[in-house]
Amino acid sequence: MNSMVATDAGVAPEEKRATAPALETWATNELMRHVPPVDWMVRKVEADLRKRIAKLTSVFANLPFADPRHPAVESEFRILCKAIERLSDAARPSRRSAQQGDLPTLIDSLLTQAATNLRSLEQTAFGRRGPFHLFDRSKSEPVYAALLAVIAHTERIVPLVRSIDPTIDERLLEGLVVLSDPVDDRVLTPIA
Repeated sequence: MNSMVATDAGVAPEEKRATAPALETWATNELMRHVPPVDWMVRKVEADLRKRIAKLTSVFANLPFADPRHPAVESEFRILCKAIERLSDAARPSRRSAQQGDLPTLIDSLLTQAATNLRSLEQTAFGRRGPFHLFDRSKSEPVYAALLAVIAHTERIVPLVRSIDPTIDERLLEGLVVLSDPVDDRVLTPIA
């Protein structure tokens, strides 16, 4: 054992293997708490965002083209389309045909494609930290970031639409609270 290249003199190779950390697997890594599950993201896109955006685009569809607010609102909707495309690409890069048509139809088809791509994600691996020895980043964080960007762009449109239709807030908030068993007035007794 007079070799100059021996670094661990006296340690058997079997002992080295026993003390080395085990390699991680994707399925055994813990879930990242800051990333919601895929089914929540799909519900957010399919239900919440689709309804909210449909109410906003209905106001925009009735706005005359000659109105000076039209270009600013249309520009924000185009930016929202790009954000939805990024969400779709982050979930699953795929080839898609160039979509044409009016803005509400375009947004609806982009939301459908984004929800489909989110559904295609593997639910067991999504949201888990990648194994350290693979040096791969988790795919779930960019997908969630893209969803948050879509939500943020949707909220940027609300003040612009509010300047066109001041009652938009009522329509956006309708259905938020639904009383399943309203209190009967006869049951209430006045407080002494």
